[in-house]
Amino acid sequence: MGLEIERKFLVRGDAWKALANPVTMRQGYLSSDPARIVRVRIEDQRAMLTIKGKASGIERAEWEYGIPVADAECMLDSLCTGPLIEKYRYRIAVSEFVWEVDEFLGDNLGLVVAEIELQFADQAFPKPDWVGEEVSHDHRYANSNLLKHPFSAWSKAT
Repeated sequence: MGLEIERKFLVRGDAWKALANPVTMRQGYLSSDPARIVRVRIEDQRAMLTIKGKASGIERAEWEYGIPVADAECMLDSLCTGPLIEKYRYRIAVSEFVWEVDEFLGDNLGLVVAEIELQFADQAFPKPDWVGEEVSHDHRYANSNLLKHPFSAWSKAT
């Protein structure tokens, strides 16, 4: 079993865009139940099936498997709950860490989130200037929640 330990932050400004080239991501959910998330994702010419267990703080069980792109496209088009999540991902190396910055499209346009995966929950890490408020414990920012409650529906109210 894999273990994902991840912290999530809002992003300030757009200086981070000059630090990496984006890749296009398209993802959908076979299950978006917080206790058992099953995601299909295509990133450029790679496809993955990811299964995540219920989160406990910033930790959760996670399994990830490569699948044929054609199978992933079929699942996204015919099995996944709509709408799909579409975004650009930028991977930015900072010291020995990699920040993943997601710039969302569609109904989530305007949302930019940075994530960092850690080896243990209280691990220290560098926080670049463009990393803002932490939202690790705010379920609204979970990708599986954004498909049901898109950023455009609630961002103006907060």
